[in-house]
Amino acid sequence: MSSDGRPDPDDLLKRVNAEHASAKRGKLTIFFGAAPGVGKTYAMLEAARAEKILERDVVAGVVETHGRYDTSALLIGLELLPRRKVLHRKVVLQEFDIDAALARRPGVLLVDELAHTNAPGSRHIKRWQDVEEILDAGIDVFATLNVQHIESLNDVVAQITGVVVRETVPDAVLAQANEVRLIDLPPQDLLERLREGKVYLREQAARATDNFFRKGNLIALRELALRQTAARVDADMDSYRRLHGIERTWAVGERILVCVSPSPASARLVRATRRMASLASAGWIAAYMETPESLRLSAVARERVTEHLRLAERLGAEVVTLSGERPSETILQYARSRNVTRIVLGKPTHPRWRDLFRPSFLEEMVRASGQIDIHVISGEETAPPEPAGPERKTRSSSTTTGPHLFAGFTAVALATLFSWFVFGQTQLADVVMIYLLGIVLVAARFGYVPSILAAVLSVIAYDFFFIPPYFSFAVSDLRHTTTFAVMFVVAFVISGLTKRIREQAESARGRELRTAALYAMSRELADTRSSDLLARVTARHLHDVFECKIALLRPNESGALTTVEAGGDLSFTPQEKEVGVAEWAWRHRRSAGLGTDTLPSALALYLPLVASGGCIGVLGVLPADAHTFADPDKRQLLETFAGQLGTALERTELAMAAQRAELQVETEQLRNALLSSVSHDLRTPLAVITGAASALSDDGMSATSARELLDTISSEAGRLNRLVRNLLDMTRLEAGALRVKKEWQPLEEIVGAVLNRLDDQLQGRPVSVSLDPALVPLDEVTVDQVLTNLLENALRYTPSGSPIEITARRVEGGVEVEVADRGPGIPAGEEERIFEKFHRAAAGKGGVGLGLTICRGIVAAHGGRLYVENRIGGGAAFRFTLPIVGEPPRVEGPDEGSSS
Repeated sequence: MSSDGRPDPDDLLKRVNAEHASAKRGKLTIFFGAAPGVGKTYAMLEAARAEKILERDVVAGVVETHGRYDTSALLIGLELLPRRKVLHRKVVLQEFDIDAALARRPGVLLVDELAHTNAPGSRHIKRWQDVEEILDAGIDVFATLNVQHIESLNDVVAQITGVVVRETVPDAVLAQANEVRLIDLPPQDLLERLREGKVYLREQAARATDNFFRKGNLIALRELALRQTAARVDADMDSYRRLHGIERTWAVGERILVCVSPSPASARLVRATRRMASLASAGWIAAYMETPESLRLSAVARERVTEHLRLAERLGAEVVTLSGERPSETILQYARSRNVTRIVLGKPTHPRWRDLFRPSFLEEMVRASGQIDIHVISGEETAPPEPAGPERKTRSSSTTTGPHLFAGFTAVALATLFSWFVFGQTQLADVVMIYLLGIVLVAARFGYVPSILAAVLSVIAYDFFFIPPYFSFAVSDLRHTTTFAVMFVVAFVISGLTKRIREQAESARGRELRTAALYAMSRELADTRSSDLLARVTARHLHDVFECKIALLRPNESGALTTVEAGGDLSFTPQEKEVGVAEWAWRHRRSAGLGTDTLPSALALYLPLVASGGCIGVLGVLPADAHTFADPDKRQLLETFAGQLGTALERTELAMAAQRAELQVETEQLRNALLSSVSHDLRTPLAVITGAASALSDDGMSATSARELLDTISSEAGRLNRLVRNLLDMTRLEAGALRVKKEWQPLEEIVGAVLNRLDDQLQGRPVSVSLDPALVPLDEVTVDQVLTNLLENALRYTPSGSPIEITARRVEGGVEVEVADRGPGIPAGEEERIFEKFHRAAAGKGGVGLGLTICRGIVAAHGGRLYVENRIGGGAAFRFTLPIVGEPPRVEGPDEGSSS
């Protein structure tokens, strides 16, 4: 809300953006109940029939009638979407067909049991995720939901009923619903329906009555459902009031706010407000108003504020800290935004004469409260008095030492000397300005008390030295008394304003330092990918800000907390008792240890690291000063740091889980490809060998036929041998076990041996060879395999009769070998993919898809590079380089080396 009573433009902009974002999204209506059998499905079908009367396209996606006749009768006349059948463990399950719903695109889709878990193999794990996709497609949805399926209430329901509900729905689904309709039924009526068999079959109903459907359970679940619905209605009302700029309180329900201060009497106010809220069955808020003056509070006073806020939190209050220069205005603005109906204040304890200078906080609150009732409660009669001495010293007053007061004397003395010699006793207006300048300088540099002293001394010096009769305090002209008064008031106001500016600057500087520290840690955490590094980063930043050591504890596989090694002197290892404190904080998701009400004798403070997925660890903080976190600001900053760490840890876990899932998918794809390829390529030669061997057993076979069959067996056995060799070589490459034994060899001998071995396959192919004679350091066996695989690849992917060219030429640093063909070439974008494992071109004829991968690995082991390029005019050229390092050995002739 803006200060002039109009709606806040920022709120309006957010509202417009939200409405624009949801314009294309379907509307979700949830029929909400306390337990099965209250009539949610029945009410949903009645609403659907009403929509049908309004000529809307209504389709029943999935409706569970559980054999109830009345419910089934309401389905008559509604289109039923066929269900998808899923076979799971030899049982046929019928599930909601999301694809059929998206294809049908009705105006309203009915989806029963929103928390249902889909059968394995479905697109989404949960039915509410199906509904999210349906809504994103612009289709309105009617759905049903029980209160026990709300995620945040899972633990509460388990405590009440003793049953752990496994199927849950995130709270956000209920919060984002466009409409929530509560379907309520008294527990006695529900039990009567259960006995009549209108909820379950009679045998099941008897067991349910003895377990989940006990009357006490139903009463508790009904209260939870009513509270959830009331909270939703309350949020809708607050949203409406903000949207329409309504400042005045709507007393539709009681909400109480108590103002907390450092005064010991605030504890009484908190307890009284708790009793008041209990009698009125109202929610209540404990608010602490932080002003620039709060910076001057002593450590004891700030600790007392923290204790009061903790007391309110323990008693069930919502605790907030507000900031502003005018406490009454800030508190009332917040109270109206939260629709508060009563505000509880303590009686003023300051002297009455202070109200002569400015209105008291109580008076300002009463005058501006409007429709909000103000309750004034006295403090405890036995409240301890404000301690004198060190506790009463503020940050500003603690710095008001002798030298600072002497600065006020010095400033007045300098102003007097300067005015005496420069302006004399005639230019009185200039003299007054010089004195005011001195007061401003003292206030800006040395604080409030020295500036007030300078103001008093300036008036006295001005009267003594510059007002006749000179060098006396008598005043001959009474008109000068007005100058004295104005001069003193102006000096007092300037001092006050300067003091306020100093306090605001100090407050802003503190916020800036906290923000900078939080930003630096957040930025560094965002770039960190392991728990150990996260612990080190956290330890370094917390030590810089709080001068403390940290311990990061994470649950291991067995669920016990173990310390993550952070390294260095910035971490500590909790002892057995300290680990017990950390485990309590982890289980209960609440801070424990030093400075808390739970196990306060611990040496360190332990904060649970709560992320969206739950509590993922505990941060232990061991400060150098045990009172470090008594300061609410430091405690709040520490909790923010812990929240950032929890988010970073969760992000790291999610990234690792995604990486594992991706690796698992790749492994599964690789396994499938391996099985598919190997099964086919092994089965084919084995089948040929088996058939040929069976034919050889025929006694009447001619010698020529027998020879042909033997050649076929030999050829297929060689093919099978090459396949197995490729698989073994691939295994050696991936394991890093491939070692090449280089020797100086003539390349033409290896090329000739390969061509001789493939002579039968090269029949009808013109093969041209152009080799520069040279000795090359290489592994003869593996380079032979590279050339063999490249030639077989050319034979497999090029037309019969097309030429093949083999070229070897000297290049800088080695030899480049090229095997080129005139086939279809490499498709665009496949130049690198063809070297991946099990990748085969669509036009290929057999092959496992390992040959090129093995070739690249062998060439890389030689220190070279294998790549492919398309040739001009068609075809592909595979080129690989073999580096030449050193000089080849010298071959001596028959006469060399003999003496004459």
